[in-house]
Amino acid sequence: MSETLTVACLGAGYFSRFHRDAWQRIEGVRMVGISDMAPQRATDSGLPSFADLQMMLSGTRPDILDIVIPPGGHLAAIRTALDAGVKAIICQKPFCASPQEAREAAALARAARTPLVIHENFRFQPWFRAIRAALDAGALGTVLNAAFRMRTGDGQGQDAYSDRQPYFRQMPRLLIHETGVHYIDTFCFLFGTPTAVYADLRRCNPVIAGEDAAQVIFSHAGAMRSVYDGNRLLDHATDDPRLTFGEALIEGTDAVVTLTGDGAVHIRRFGAKNQETLLRPAFYPGFAGDCVHALQQHVVSGLRNGTGFENLAHDYLRVMDLEELVYRSDAEGRKLEYADAGNHD
Repeated sequence: MSETLTVACLGAGYFSRFHRDAWQRIEGVRMVGISDMAPQRATDSGLPSFADLQMMLSGTRPDILDIVIPPGGHLAAIRTALDAGVKAIICQKPFCASPQEAREAAALARAARTPLVIHENFRFQPWFRAIRAALDAGALGTVLNAAFRMRTGDGQGQDAYSDRQPYFRQMPRLLIHETGVHYIDTFCFLFGTPTAVYADLRRCNPVIAGEDAAQVIFSHAGAMRSVYDGNRLLDHATDDPRLTFGEALIEGTDAVVTLTGDGAVHIRRFGAKNQETLLRPAFYPGFAGDCVHALQQHVVSGLRNGTGFENLAHDYLRVMDLEELVYRSDAEGRKLEYADAGNHD
């Protein structure tokens, strides 16, 4: 592998800008091309643009392909990239157009021994890494309760989501499929794979097609429970609702950890009135704590230093399983067990 890693990007839509900005800030990485179904968008990026993926891969021979297109094109793009011999693939979520396609893509990458990393970036936000460090250090004792209250405040009125992501309005599955899945993955990262799910989903804004509010209870090993409490119509105390997307509370027998809307993480020891600061508010140049940059740096480190990869596609299938279980639980009005929980941790 060359000293400089080269990256080609498939997709020049709304979120692609965060990927491109992050790549350009990683030392020893060079972007060599971009392709998009709307050629003008690719041209406007300022990178060498190509009419299609095959032409881009043949013309640039990148080490990494970064896929930032809708799910319907994922499987074909992954096949093409594997045939071209790229060293690693990063693929945005939602991953593939169906669970069957996702399993096929994961199997193809595994057979080729090519890392296929799902771009599930919320677990890379600095506050969740700080919370994980506190958990690993045993600072909370036995964790019994955890909750994340997602309050983006962008879902009210006739024009909800129109300015940034208008396609949200037509999605038959919105909150969990598009955003709540981030917290399914983050809860797996922090607390281990859930063993059961109970979900109550609802639509508060009648102008959209899908659900925009939810309470989901995840059972974990022992007596531990985590709750995803999401509502896109409500907000939280912050200057930027898209920094943390909400607030978190994690309660253990020895301490309680909180995440506030400014990105600060605090810990209060059991029996104490005062709290200590684990992570102070900071300026982050990229999206949501610069988590896109952190994920991409993680992949670069894995390739260069052999440090391993989080969210490989075959592991990420559990997140997709759990997402589907959330929708089934809501439809059936009951708690559902996750039979594969013991196979992932």
